Amino acid sequence: MNTTYSTIPDQDLLKRFYHDGDNKWLGVLLQRYTMLLFGVCMKYLKNEEEAKDAVQQVFEKAIKELGKYKVDYFKSWIYMVAKNHCLMQLRDKGKLPKELNEQTMATPAEDTDHNDLWQKDELLERMTEAITKLTPEQRTCIELFYLQKKSYTEIADTTSYTLMQVKSYIQNGKRNLKMILQKQQYHER
Repeated sequence: MNTTYSTIPDQDLLKRFYHDGDNKWLGVLLQRYTMLLFGVCMKYLKNEEEAKDAVQQVFEKAIKELGKYKVDYFKSWIYMVAKNHCLMQLRDKGKLPKELNEQTMATPAEDTDHNDLWQKDELLERMTEAITKLTPEQRTCIELFYLQKKSYTEIADTTSYTLMQVKSYIQNGKRNLKMILQKQQYHER
């Protein structure tokens, strides 16, 4: 993500887009939430390739829809677009009715699973936000290693960092993520 735009709030980026129609502002927003979207799509589709495809389709839909009407809270809006997109895919595959029945017929014992899912969603959102606070080098290496399952060598080839730099960025990025998440948790208390 371009660091010059990383501190601009979502609402300001949306205002800029609505003012001048430049898709660059949407690009910044979509890049900011790529990790969240991928996590949502993985949660529902449970297949990495399908989730990656779904994220791209959500991007395309977001670009079309944002040109048609005004959105005030991008993060919650894009989350719902991704969720609905995945649910529609599951419905089209014939997988949705069973899953919906299981959710609507949940017994109190199954509610615990729902709470676990809620907590995992919360953690995923905090993690997504925390990743945006890493240095660009750390963020790139973390995303390539953990989300795209690239090896150190592949990351080095892709980014032109040395193997030692890649290893260092990943180690430091993990440590910094842990500290950011602990700090967030402390402030929530």
